Amino acid sequence: MASEDRHFTHSTLRERIVEHVFVGDVLRTLWRRGVTDVEILRPEFDAHGYDVVMSRGPVVRHVQLKTQAAGKVSVGRALAEKPSGCIIWIGLNKDTLELGPFMWFGALPGLPLPDISIYPNPKRATHNAGGVRPVRKNHHELPPAAFTKLKTLDEVVVRLFGELTERDIPQP
Repeated sequence: MASEDRHFTHSTLRERIVEHVFVGDVLRTLWRRGVTDVEILRPEFDAHGYDVVMSRGPVVRHVQLKTQAAGKVSVGRALAEKPSGCIIWIGLNKDTLELGPFMWFGALPGLPLPDISIYPNPKRATHNAGGVRPVRKNHHELPPAAFTKLKTLDEVVVRLFGELTERDIPQP
């Protein structure tokens, strides 16, 4: 099977690999900084616009992960209802599945997702019985320009949880 074919035929597997590696890399980055009081939660299914919940102290992040190579990303309005939602668009080396760079759309820890209602509603990827691609009323299409480029996981961790000072790191 050609390399490009497996990205299509095994896209769910690829998404799971990226999610696991991303979570592991974030935890490893926090570990190196002496932070061990983080909780990771995963929803049973994706109905509320997020893939993973990352929690540390009062900061609870509902994180939607995106891996598409180009274009605009569709974001569910449900993510904006979460207390501190964010979107991380992950650059991906297709041959090795190495992660980075990262694109960030979110606010400071503890603040809600910036207003997404200013962006247009996308159409569904598939046609209905009448041959029409209906509008997805509860989604908005964000262009790459809406995101901030982050080069490293350290930058992502700061966006997720804020600057970590000595007093923020739990002592034994």
